[in-house]
Amino acid sequence: MSLILGGVLGLGVLLVLSPWLWPARATATSRRRAFDSSRDALALAGLGGVSIPVVAIVCLLLALVGGALAQAVFHVPILTAVAAVLGAALVPMVVNARAVRRRAANREVWPDVVDHLVASVRAGMSLPDSVAALAELGPAVTRPAFAEFEADFGRSGNFGQCIDRLKSTLADPTADRILETLRMAREVGGSDVTAVLRGLAGYLREDAAVRSEVVARQSWIRNAARLGVAAPWLLLLVLASRQETLVAYDSTAGSVLIVVGVVVTFVAYRAMIALGRLPEERRWLR
Repeated sequence: MSLILGGVLGLGVLLVLSPWLWPARATATSRRRAFDSSRDALALAGLGGVSIPVVAIVCLLLALVGGALAQAVFHVPILTAVAAVLGAALVPMVVNARAVRRRAANREVWPDVVDHLVASVRAGMSLPDSVAALAELGPAVTRPAFAEFEADFGRSGNFGQCIDRLKSTLADPTADRILETLRMAREVGGSDVTAVLRGLAGYLREDAAVRSEVVARQSWIRNAARLGVAAPWLLLLVLASRQETLVAYDSTAGSVLIVVGVVVTFVAYRAMIALGRLPEERRWLR
C-alpha cells in the first residue's frame, strides 16, 4: 500500500511540475498577447511612451543594485540572489499596481464620459467634435487622452486613425467599446447611437457598483496576503542583524530554507490574490 501511495504522490508532483518541466511551445499569438498586455499596463500606468526594452534595462539595473546592497550588508549569497530577484521585480510590481489603480479610477468615470457624449450628440455636434469636447468637459482623469485626440484629429482629420490611437492611449476595454460604437455610428450611420450609449452608461454604472461592493468585501483577503508575505521576511531581516544568524543562513540548510520560503511565499501570495481578484475584461477590440 505504501508503494502505491508513494507512486500516486510522485505522479501528482510530476503533474504539478509538468508545465515548468515541459512547457508548451510559445506561439506567435501568445507572444503577441503578452507584448500587448505589457504595453497596456504601461499605458495605464502613465508610461505609454516608455518602450519595453527600456523597462527591461531598468529591471536589470535594479537587480544589480539590490544584489550589491544585499551582498554588502549580509555577505550571504542566497540573500544576494533573493534581493536581486526582488529588485528586478520591483518595476513590474509598481507598473501593475499603478495600472490597476488607474483602471479602477477609470471604471468610475466612464458612465460620465458616455453621458457627455450623449449630451453633445443630442446638441447637434458631430461625433469627432463630441469626442474632442471631452478634453474640456470630460472627467479630469481622461482629459489628457482626449486632448491628444483633439490635437491629432486637428492635424490629420482622419477619425478612424485618431480613434485607434486614442484606444491605444486609454488601453481600456470599456473605452474600446465606447469608441468602436462611435466609429460604427460614423461609418454606417444610424439614429440610435444615443439610445445605445445611454444603455451602455446604465450597464457601466451597475457594473461599477457591483464591483465596488465586492472589492470592499474582499479587501481583507488582499490585506492578509500582503501581511502574510511581509511578516516572515521582516522577521528574517531582524534575525539577520545577528552575526550567528548570518552564519546559519550561509550554510546549505539555511540556503535551502530561504529558497523554500521564497517559493512558498510566492505561491501563497499568488493564490490569495487570485481568490480576492475579480475577473477583468480583455481588450477584444484593439
